[in-house]
Amino acid sequence: MSNYFSVARFWAVLVKEFVQMRRDRLTFAMMVGIPIIQLIMFGFAINTDPKGLPTALLVADNSIYARSLVRAIENSGYFKIVREIDTEGDADRALALGTVQFVINIPENFARKLERGETPVVLVGADATDPAATSNALSALAVINQNALTRDLQGSLQRLQPRAPPFELTIHRRYNPEGITQYNIVPGLMGTILTMTMIMMTGLAMTREQERGTMENLLATPVRPIEVMTGKIVPYIIVGYVQITVILLAAELFFAVPIVGSLFLLMIAAIVFIAANLAVGFTFSTLARNQMQAMQMTFFFFLPSMLLSGFMFPFRGMPQWAQWLGEAFPLTHFLRIVRGILLKGNGIVEIMPNLWPIVLFLFAMGVIAINRYRQTLD
Repeated sequence: MSNYFSVARFWAVLVKEFVQMRRDRLTFAMMVGIPIIQLIMFGFAINTDPKGLPTALLVADNSIYARSLVRAIENSGYFKIVREIDTEGDADRALALGTVQFVINIPENFARKLERGETPVVLVGADATDPAATSNALSALAVINQNALTRDLQGSLQRLQPRAPPFELTIHRRYNPEGITQYNIVPGLMGTILTMTMIMMTGLAMTREQERGTMENLLATPVRPIEVMTGKIVPYIIVGYVQITVILLAAELFFAVPIVGSLFLLMIAAIVFIAANLAVGFTFSTLARNQMQAMQMTFFFFLPSMLLSGFMFPFRGMPQWAQWLGEAFPLTHFLRIVRGILLKGNGIVEIMPNLWPIVLFLFAMGVIAINRYRQTLD
């Protein structure tokens, strides 16, 4: 046998690898698909300077000055008035539910105090659970009180244009007043870690049995598909709770993340989220022929789920199509649930709008997984 490098042998191995790559269509699709997904996500969907953030108005003074102030706030580009509310209780509920990012509270007698030369206070409540989503918008408010009423304070009101702003903007950063990033990231890690590990472990567990041939013994038994599915899922639910416990302990001991709401409610919501991810892993195991393909499918699902959920980048900074796509992933809704419970103290009423989409996803994925499961090896 020749010890020299053979171009012919090299070429034979090269051709063989390309043929093998062409036959393994799933792997080839992953190699092409993942870069395309990254390009689309980072090129079009990711935006670290979100604008048009939903804002509610609580106006007790419907004067021309109040209207000018609202127009100036909207013209900054960072705020989009989506609704008007009547009471401070409604404002608190809107911020707790996350339906709005800001609430602008223009007090009673705003115009009268302004014309008397007093300095009325306008309160801006902000959902600051994600500092990256609100920091630029709040910075834009710093100059609004200096020039918002310039056109209105003319003639006899010219005297009200002193060097100091004619009114004061007080910003109330709710839930995370100091803008600590860990308060947002650490609770979010709970969802991302569960998503990756639950899907991967379930997918690998099933495909491992197929590769080792132990699936034949399982299929020879009278076990039904739903029994196999639940029997495979329940142990990993326990593993998921262990992970949640570790993350909560680390959040409390090392990062001082406030735990305002009910941990029992969080655990109830977590079991639905864990089951939904395990159903995804079970479904992937019915599609994959080996553990490598199961792992590839896991990352193919995990990558857009993480990027579009609001974990790394502000959710409301994404274009509308990306937000619609992100709403389809359970991680998006679970992040809102866990941050809402830990930081806002949300109860069952507040988390329900994000809990039922996870339940729906679990049901749909469970039906697909059971239908994909085969009683034979054919």
